[in-house]
Amino acid sequence: MELWTEIRRRVLTKELSQRTACREYQLGWWTLQKILANAEPPGYRRTKPWARPKLERFLPIIHQILKDDQQAPRKQRHTAQRIWERLREEHGFQGCYSSVKQAVRKWRQERQEVFLPLSHPPGEAQVDFGEALVKVAGQPRKVALFVMTLPYSGALFIQVFPRECTETFLEGHRQAFEFFGGVPRRISYDNSAIAVIEVLSGRERKLTKEFLRLQSHYLFQHHFCLVRRANEKGHVERLLGCARKQFLVPVPQVESLAVLNATLRQQCQRDLEHRTRGKAAIKGQLLPEDQAAFLPLPKQALESRRIEQASADSESLVRFDGNSYSVPVKYAHRRVTVVATVTEVRLVYDDQLIARHPRCWEKEQFFYNPVHYLALLERKPGGFDYARPLEQWELAACFPLLRRRLEAADQRQGTRSYIRTLRLLEKFTLEQLTDAVEYALDIDVIDPDSIRVIVEHRAERPVAFFSLEGRPTLQAVRIETTNVAAYGQLLTEATP
Repeated sequence: MELWTEIRRRVLTKELSQRTACREYQLGWWTLQKILANAEPPGYRRTKPWARPKLERFLPIIHQILKDDQQAPRKQRHTAQRIWERLREEHGFQGCYSSVKQAVRKWRQERQEVFLPLSHPPGEAQVDFGEALVKVAGQPRKVALFVMTLPYSGALFIQVFPRECTETFLEGHRQAFEFFGGVPRRISYDNSAIAVIEVLSGRERKLTKEFLRLQSHYLFQHHFCLVRRANEKGHVERLLGCARKQFLVPVPQVESLAVLNATLRQQCQRDLEHRTRGKAAIKGQLLPEDQAAFLPLPKQALESRRIEQASADSESLVRFDGNSYSVPVKYAHRRVTVVATVTEVRLVYDDQLIARHPRCWEKEQFFYNPVHYLALLERKPGGFDYARPLEQWELAACFPLLRRRLEAADQRQGTRSYIRTLRLLEKFTLEQLTDAVEYALDIDVIDPDSIRVIVEHRAERPVAFFSLEGRPTLQAVRIETTNVAAYGQLLTEATP
C-alpha cells in the first residue's frame, strides 16, 4: 500500500511521467493504469466463476438429492460425505470430496430461511416447556421447565414441575400471572397436545376443554404458532435456553422441587435488575408498562386440576396416571371421578368426596388408607394381621394395649371389637380417637360402644351465641312478648 500511494502521488502530481514511472518502478503499462485508477489495490476480480468440468454435469443430481431430503426425517438426511459416496458408486463420479462439499454448502446457504423481526407491544407473553436435569434428595431426575416471558420488558418467570401435563400447564400459568401481577392480553404457544386437540387449516385450532377453561377464567387471547414455526415465539425459545444455563448450572442439588422453585422465583426477581440488549432501561423499569396493559387478576384463583373417570377394582383401588389409590371398600367396582392437582388426588363419587391422597409422580406405586379397609376387615377379622394396607400403619401405644385386653376378655370376638373401635376413625380424627382410647383404658372401660360415647362426648362443642348482625332479614322480624300475668292471676285465684 505504501508503494501504491507513492506511485499515485508522484504521477498524478506531475512529478513523474507515466513512461518514467513504468521504467523506474519496473511496472507494466496496464498495471500503472490500474494504480492510477484506484486509490487502493482493488483486489483480485474474477470475471466468471471457476470452471468445474468434473462436477458440472452432476450438479442436478446433487440438487435433487437435497430437495428429496426436505421430506425425509431430519436425522436421516444426506451429509456431503454420503452424497459424494453415492455419486461415486451410482454415477461414476471421479471428482474429489471437497468439490461436492462446496456445492452442498452453497445450495443450503442459498435456501436458508430468513426471518422477519417482530414487534412486541406491552402486555403480550410467550409460553413454552423445556427439560432439565436436577438432583432431588441425591437422585438425578429429569424435570419439566415452565417458562413465561414478556417480550416487551424482557421479564421472565420459570418454575420446575415433575412432568409436562395438564395440571402443571395450568399451575404454571397461575403462578406466572401472580408473579407478574396481572394477565397478559395475548399469549403465544406452540401446538402442544395439552392445549390443542387438532390442528386445522391455517391458524385454526380445536382446543382442549382445560385450555378453554384456563382462557375463560383469565380472558386472555391465544396465538398458536404455525406448525414447525417455533420462531414465531422465538423470544421464549431463546430465553428458555438462557434461563437453563443461568439458573440451572451447575446441576441443582435440592431436597425437594418446592425448595428449587422458591430459589427460581428469587432468581426471576433478581433478573428484573438486568437490561436486555437493545432496551433503554432495565427489565424492572419496563415491567410497569407491561402491567399497565395487563388484564386484572380474577378474584377467585384457578384450580389447576385434571378430571378423569376411572373404576375401582376388586381391591378397592383406583388406577390413575400409572399409580393406584384406595377408596372405601363400599365403592369397589364403581365408577368414580378422579380430580388430580399437582399436589393431591381427590376421588369423588356422586358429588361426594370419598378419598384424598398425596399426588405421586412415579409409576406403579400403591397408596392405601387403612381406614378404607376396616369395614371389610370387620367382616373378615382373620385377615387383620396380613392386610397389606395396614402394613405401614403406625398407631399410638394405647391401641395394641387395647387389642390385647379385648382379645384376652373375648378370644372369639376380641379382634372384631378392636376393628369396630378403629372404625370410629371413619368419623373422628386419629388424635381424637387416641385421646378417647387412653381415657377408656385409664377408667378400665374397653368395649367399642363405651369408647364411641367417650369420643363423641369429647368431640362435642358448645353452640355459639346466635347473632343477628349481618342478617337484615331476621332483624326486621318482630315477635311480641307474651304477657304471662294472666296465668299468674289464675293460679292465685285457684289457690284456696
